[in-house]
Amino acid sequence: MSLTWNEFPFIAIPASLCWLAAGLLACRRPRSPRSLYVVDALALIGIALFAAFIAAFWTALSRPPLRTMGETRLWYALFLFLAGYITYRRWNYPWLLLLSAITAAVFTAVNLLKPEIHSIALMPALQSFLFIPHVIIYIIAYAIFGVATLAAGVLLVRRNDSELLAFVDNLVYIGFGFLALGLLLGAIWAKEAWGHYWSWDPKETLAFITGAAYLVYIHLRHHRREDHLVIWTLPIAFILLLLSWFGTALFPGSSLHLYS
Repeated sequence: MSLTWNEFPFIAIPASLCWLAAGLLACRRPRSPRSLYVVDALALIGIALFAAFIAAFWTALSRPPLRTMGETRLWYALFLFLAGYITYRRWNYPWLLLLSAITAAVFTAVNLLKPEIHSIALMPALQSFLFIPHVIIYIIAYAIFGVATLAAGVLLVRRNDSELLAFVDNLVYIGFGFLALGLLLGAIWAKEAWGHYWSWDPKETLAFITGAAYLVYIHLRHHRREDHLVIWTLPIAFILLLLSWFGTALFPGSSLHLYS
């Protein structure tokens, strides 16, 4: 079976409603064992619907749907909610499930309004076997950092929550591991596609700055800095991440990373 952007609303809206309902139900008090099963069912149904659309869309395009901003937003919405659901199940933060659902629904709504339809063919630089793992690993890193940023926002309000702070630290460590791996694969891919491991074009420069920002947070936390200025590093780093993600649109005339 193959699906296109025309069928996307019929999948995206039910999936988003499942995610939002799961988040709201998880935050409800009191929570009965039965309601927790319903939360899991709604979350997993939404994830399955969204993943099925991406798989069917891949079939329709005859290429991985990773070329345009709209296509990467598909993966981001899925991975962001999935990361929120996994952390909810592991650390029992129902508010994080709800915030992840809301954020994923926002990215989905952007795709409903602006799907960014392009031709099927991939430019030569994207026909490398490294293209798929590089982009997917990066989007996983972005999703984990997104969840970490949501948690950091709550941490700025709560203050002095050492358990939540340790949770945020773990997310940043995991996210940075994926980011570093994606960066390494990207350098190898760049060598194959353009003849250089690193060219300091705008997107690569923003990616370097983003990684450096998360390293600043890791360094400060390694030295046990717990003040709010340190926590503010994460929202700032995430803004840099978004600039890196949309860097090709910001600098269309000077970037090697032109995919459309």
